[in-house]
Amino acid sequence: MMTNKGLALVQRDASGVDLAFRGDVLEGLSASPKAIPARWLYDDAGSQLFEDITRLPEYYPTRAETEILQTRAAEFADLIGPGRAVVEFGSGSSVKTPLLLSAIEPASYVPLDIAGDFLRAAAADLAQKFPGLPVHPVEVDFMRRVELPEEVADQPKLGFFPGSTIGNMVARTAVDLLRSMRETLYRENEGGTGAQLLIGMDLIKDEDVLVAAYDDAAGVTAEFNCNLVRRINRELEGDIPLDKLRHEARWNDDYARIEMHLVAQEAIGFTVSGEAFGMEKGETIHTENSHKFNRRTSNMLLLAGGWEPVRRWLDAEERFSMILAEARPPRSAP
Repeated sequence: MMTNKGLALVQRDASGVDLAFRGDVLEGLSASPKAIPARWLYDDAGSQLFEDITRLPEYYPTRAETEILQTRAAEFADLIGPGRAVVEFGSGSSVKTPLLLSAIEPASYVPLDIAGDFLRAAAADLAQKFPGLPVHPVEVDFMRRVELPEEVADQPKLGFFPGSTIGNMVARTAVDLLRSMRETLYRENEGGTGAQLLIGMDLIKDEDVLVAAYDDAAGVTAEFNCNLVRRINRELEGDIPLDKLRHEARWNDDYARIEMHLVAQEAIGFTVSGEAFGMEKGETIHTENSHKFNRRTSNMLLLAGGWEPVRRWLDAEERFSMILAEARPPRSAP
């Protein structure tokens, strides 16, 4: 059953423009090199395109993570236990989220997402699949601490962050997010006892496999990347010439990440929200990172964010990892 009062905490101006979106876009286009945070790829159209990407033959992470959720359900049930409020950072996948909810007998489900229509559709779908489960969607930018619905205040929390979305962020932003997740989940439980986080992290592997996953033969990922420009033009009164930009995925070995860029094919000029910008031929807008991890780097990232790793699972081909971590009181000594 889904509550019909999903909390809307996104700040908008009188015309309905998301203030954080406009601020990030204008700041990113003014920077050198140009870059826009990856979370703005996920409006309703972008979220649907990403769902399409997860079904592509080149895109292995969803299949690998689904395999882990299917084959390790009994271990999840044992380590997580029943009766938790599952707080998902990002609207639930039609495949992965039901697998987790079926395994652990949750008390409630709280999906958080900035794309309101996609959020409500995903929440309604989950409510139909689990008719006895209270579902409380919250439209919010979960990059900051979230005020959860009062209905789940007394329930122990499990944060769910699948898909290696944490890899989209640079290290500082990733740590900030993990800390804000800890504040969202930890403070609700009598000092935080029992707050957990189940998170997906993709693994370092062959460069050709990685690049193909972000530059598929059907061009769906290119459409996903270009949709950001369509959103800017539509919501921020932009006139960026999309036909003069090209999607590119590249491997950056120094930072162990795939990067997505929009590359100018010639010198262009454009305006967004009344401000003028320009790009030289070959200049890019950096739209997404997808960092890849190994056991040491994933553990270090979690610890920096206030989470202690408890158990790590890999798929059969060792392409992807899921990690269960627990919130711990801050320590400044061994």
